[in-house]
Amino acid sequence: MAKVSIKPLADRVLIEPMAAETKTASGLYIPDTAKEKPQQGKVVAVGPGTDEAKVTLKVGDTVLYGKYAGTELKLEGNEYLMMRESDILAII
Repeated sequence: MAKVSIKPLADRVLIEPMAAETKTASGLYIPDTAKEKPQQGKVVAVGPGTDEAKVTLKVGDTVLYGKYAGTELKLEGNEYLMMRESDILAII
């Protein structure tokens, strides 16, 4: 996990999405056009939280998030998602 030079504000977190599956359980390869957007990733940076919403995540956590959650960012050649902690469904 690379160190990033961005610090999220309030209750936002920066997530590095995991790579999409390239092979099914039965061994078939999935073409790029049929791959689904991954819904899990690693927390790379965490904001300080607010008085009403304390941040419970920490850097390095693996999380599940909604399919359309967050804003896609491209920083230093890598793709990330910036989202509020409330958009995260679970810690794995």
